[in-house]
Amino acid sequence: MSILIRTRALLRNTLYSNLKSASISTATVLSQEPQLAESTQPSPLPPNPATGSPLYNENWRNPVQNSATEVTQSLVPLGFLKHSPNSRIQAMSQMVDGQALMNEFADWMTSQRWSDMKQLFELWVRSLDKNGKPNKPDVGLYNHYLRANLMMGGTAADLLDLVAQMEEFAILPNTASFNLVLKAMYQSKETEAAEKLLQRMLQTGKESLPDDESYALLTGMLFLTEQIDAALKYVDMTLKSGYMLNMREFSDCVRSCVNKGRLDALVSIIEKCKTMDQNKALCPPWNLCNFIAEVAMQEDNSKLVFYSLEFMARWIARGEIARPPVLLSADEGLVVSVLGTAARTYNQTLLDASWAILIRSLRKKKSPNPESFLGKIYAHASLGDLQRAFSTLREFETAYGNSTEDIELFSPFTSLYPLVMACCKNGFETLDSVYFQLENLSRADPPYKSVAALNCVILGCANIWDLDRAYQTFEAIGASFGLTPDIHSYNALMYAFGKLKKTFEASRVFEHLVTLGVKPNAMSYSLLVDAHLINRDQKAALSIIDDMITAGFVPSRETLKKRNAGTCCLVFSTAPIMPNESWKSQS
Repeated sequence: MSILIRTRALLRNTLYSNLKSASISTATVLSQEPQLAESTQPSPLPPNPATGSPLYNENWRNPVQNSATEVTQSLVPLGFLKHSPNSRIQAMSQMVDGQALMNEFADWMTSQRWSDMKQLFELWVRSLDKNGKPNKPDVGLYNHYLRANLMMGGTAADLLDLVAQMEEFAILPNTASFNLVLKAMYQSKETEAAEKLLQRMLQTGKESLPDDESYALLTGMLFLTEQIDAALKYVDMTLKSGYMLNMREFSDCVRSCVNKGRLDALVSIIEKCKTMDQNKALCPPWNLCNFIAEVAMQEDNSKLVFYSLEFMARWIARGEIARPPVLLSADEGLVVSVLGTAARTYNQTLLDASWAILIRSLRKKKSPNPESFLGKIYAHASLGDLQRAFSTLREFETAYGNSTEDIELFSPFTSLYPLVMACCKNGFETLDSVYFQLENLSRADPPYKSVAALNCVILGCANIWDLDRAYQTFEAIGASFGLTPDIHSYNALMYAFGKLKKTFEASRVFEHLVTLGVKPNAMSYSLLVDAHLINRDQKAALSIIDDMITAGFVPSRETLKKRNAGTCCLVFSTAPIMPNESWKSQS
């Protein structure tokens, strides 16, 4: 063993004398003593999350949201963020191309960074591209620059100068370029300059022709400055060019035309819009629709009244399908006025439209008011459509026939007098036709029998001095139709006798109705007074007036005028002539 040990030591000294001596342990456990590294510079620790470093944007103590946004969204290197805004924009101008600049502007527009856009563009056009040539913008990029100047308060003159500078970059302004100038003119109400600019756009080329926005800006300026003739000219040009009017432009046009009394021009514009798919849905606000109708009715412009009702019908339809529904209704008083306009202008279309919008507004919750029915009867009577007039009377009687509040609702002397005049328009021919139709309807299924309708025939016969037809129709009320005459029937018969100076017969009719228990009304007494005055029986007339007052009725002003006129006539006719006075002294 000792020999082996000495031999190993000898070999180590002779064979490995050039190697550094190191002991080798035969133990199974290795040494765990720490060894120092050869480098003297320690490696740094990772950044402390609490310091707010951009790399630790999820720091729960002090999150840095702005830095995180810039890191994740910006294309600029992180070191670039430490620079000031001006130097940052200057550096960016040397790094981006036209497309990247366009994308950057699109982002900046949403945050309204107009000053940065202006500064970056001006620096960019002075920089060189990757090929060492000056950056050259296209018209779209230059329009962003124009918009930035506009939003920063640039005047129309400033923008026109910038448009002129586009030639330096060998680009031509397009429609969008000129529209930005028009917007600046709109803000300062430079109408004359705007008209000249629009004419320039029409003369330059296809790329700069005015569009719907161009016309809208100009017409808006003209309407605001009350230059309605020029505004209407450009509205007409807009429609002829096939462009769509926006809602504001259309409403301004409608309001200006109505205020200035240019109703025919407004009708023409509405008719042109209705022929165009892109404009036929235009509709002014609800309140403006009512205002249009009121002004148009004052001028009896039936076409414009009809269009106002058509606009209102659209609003009602839109409100019904809305969620939640908005239930709009046309004012019934307005509809009654429209019915009067339809009667005066003999417009059947307006009549049908007004009644349709009234029924839709009521939504079957109630019947139209009596005034509405009477307006419709008046309109049909004016148009000579007696069949529809009596059909409306039938609806009126169904709704209010049992009403005892106002007996004048079905009076042929007042409420139904337009129908009476229509019945006797062509004399006995029309009256006989109406009577026979009523007779046929009384045999129909279901039958229609109306005292009010027969009263109109009686009074119509009296108006044409045909006492025989009036009396026969009065008798037919009970004999042929099986109805009972009312006070209006007796009054119509009294009128027929009185008109032919048959005062005695008129008095007999009055006495007959009193004995039957029918209560006379004010019209009964007035007709009897007229029957006596027509024969110059002043005493009897005064006696009837006393009876009228005793019965609780007040004589009308018309009755008192007739009484006074009759008295004067009686005085002058019975005054003796003085023998010593000449004709001149009497006069």
